[in-house]
Amino acid sequence: MSEGTLDYKINKKYAKRSQVKEVWNRFKKNKLAMVALFVFSIIVIIAICADFIADYEAEAIAQNISNRLQSPSKDHWFGTDQLGRDLFARIVHGARISLVLGIFTTGISLFLGGILGSMTAYYGGVFDDIVMRIMDVLMCIPTTLLAIAIVSALGPNMINLLIAITVSQIPGFTRIIRSTVLTVIGEDYIEAARAGGSNDARIILHDVLPNAIGPIIVQGTMSVASMILLAAGLSFIGLGIQPPQPEWGYMLSDAREFMRQHPYLVLIPGLATAISVFSINLIGDGLRDALDPKLRN
Repeated sequence: MSEGTLDYKINKKYAKRSQVKEVWNRFKKNKLAMVALFVFSIIVIIAICADFIADYEAEAIAQNISNRLQSPSKDHWFGTDQLGRDLFARIVHGARISLVLGIFTTGISLFLGGILGSMTAYYGGVFDDIVMRIMDVLMCIPTTLLAIAIVSALGPNMINLLIAITVSQIPGFTRIIRSTVLTVIGEDYIEAARAGGSNDARIILHDVLPNAIGPIIVQGTMSVASMILLAAGLSFIGLGIQPPQPEWGYMLSDAREFMRQHPYLVLIPGLATAISVFSINLIGDGLRDALDPKLRN
């Protein structure tokens, strides 16, 4: 490796570190976003450590009719449900399910949408027309309706729910990433990379996508919140996570007939969903402001 190439790679590495540091400094100025990041970090820690916080088999899914519908107390912090299951344990383990659904489906949708969006923008022509017309057809169907149709066809379980949510999100990511990449591919450094003999895959992965990453990160963050809500909605109507697994949407549905006499059964999972989604949206707003030079002041 020549000395000039080595210097270039070192300078590029330090430039990336400087950009990340600058984005972080801008993000820190947004107090609401920092509070939301703190709250969401707690939720993530709870989800990761769920097995250490509450026993899944004994507290989250095991039925104990003698303890049914107990109000919040020192023994059961959030009370118990109609089957005597500890609501705190179910909320804790439900956090893991909701976060896995939101983050996993967003990651897969972003990956597949990123491939399609970047390729259609880069190559254009007939390939672009065919792919985007297919995406347009899928986008004409409301996201929730498309997910319901897929789950209804495949059957209600966690794997099919993941497939349904992922497929329903790919068209949106494809269109967003395509429009973002289109603003980049005409730049001089892309032409320089082509003139230097770089192949298409390297140009897309190393030159195009890294310079279009800002809007993609923001959209991905916002999508996590939307996926959590979509998964909760499908579980609420019986097409998502099936009992006895503790999922926030299903817990809301299961508690409807008891909401007048025992409102905590609805209030607690509803608050858990709202706090998670609200914190993720605030983080997304903070990232948008931090990544957009026009909004840095």
